Amino acid sequence: MAKTPKASVSSQPESFEAASMELENIVTAMEAGQMSLEASLTAYKRGVELLQYCQKQLQDAQQQVRILEADLLKNYTLSEIHDR
Repeated sequence: MAKTPKASVSSQPESFEAASMELENIVTAMEAGQMSLEASLTAYKRGVELLQYCQKQLQDAQQQVRILEADLLKNYTLSEIHDR
């Protein structure tokens, strides 16, 4: 029987990319259908944790982009007024 991919359960991923790669490995292992029920449940739980981490990272990045865009648009508008 295949074991769950190497990952310590409930540990914080190093980065979005690391979490994404670990999640892909979990999906691949689960799709192979060679895991025990217990290993599948553990892998599923870790997958949910990783998915939540990735979603949070993406939301944070989107918020930063919104803030940057708002600031750039505001500055652009102000400089446009001064140039006239």
